[in-house]
Amino acid sequence: MHTKLTLGERLKDLRIERGCTLEELAAQTGLSKAALGKYETNESGDISLFAITKLAGFYDVMTDYLLGLVENKNRSDAVLADLHLSDEAIEMLKSGRINNRLFCELITHPEFPRLMADMEIYVDGMVSMQIRNLNALLESVRTSIVEKYDPKEDNTLRALKAAQIDEDEYFARVVSNDVERILTDLKQQHSKDTSSASVESPLAEFKESLEEISQVKGSKVEKLMMLFCKQNQINYSKLTDNEKHWLVEICKKSNLLKGGASQRGKRSKK
Repeated sequence: MHTKLTLGERLKDLRIERGCTLEELAAQTGLSKAALGKYETNESGDISLFAITKLAGFYDVMTDYLLGLVENKNRSDAVLADLHLSDEAIEMLKSGRINNRLFCELITHPEFPRLMADMEIYVDGMVSMQIRNLNALLESVRTSIVEKYDPKEDNTLRALKAAQIDEDEYFARVVSNDVERILTDLKQQHSKDTSSASVESPLAEFKESLEEISQVKGSKVEKLMMLFCKQNQINYSKLTDNEKHWLVEICKKSNLLKGGASQRGKRSKK
């Protein structure tokens, strides 16, 4: 998953958010459909200032956001003091050590306030006294039963013991459930993200590539070259003769070419 969106990704996301097609966007901005399509796939090279300004105005975002200079769409005047961020938090966000894009998705998720509330209740000990009082009451009832009737351990006494709450274990489970709901939802949202890991098995893809290339005529070296190019998304047909020459020399060193030699007629020497 990319931590920073490209210009094309930002434009495509904004168009999808608006729910309009390239044809509709072209009609409303006066820009050609072909140009808009190239902008979204990052195939256009340089994009004109006119087009940037036009699209920023249409989507009601800052031009700096489209250009990737800022991550805020329309809040260039946000004051850090109003966000109550510590110096350490600001440095962490600027350091590049965490995925700020995922962090933003996390804190803007509808379930995040619930997670924060549960964490605050636990960290600030808001119910610690009540839990201790409840546990003390249950233990008192249990002790009274034992002293009065001197019973053997039965289901009632076990239930009273089991009903006592371990605060750490309880909130660990509550917070874990909150996080699981959020992460499951975010994972589903990213399932169709081109920058996320493919849901297809890499082994299945590799096997498919092998089967496809096995149908192509050519030497084992040529097939290995094609497989290498396919796995690394290199257009084999566009390689120069010099590039193919060096690729051949590299592929000759592969153990895949050494393991296929016929052993027919050979006998081990005794």
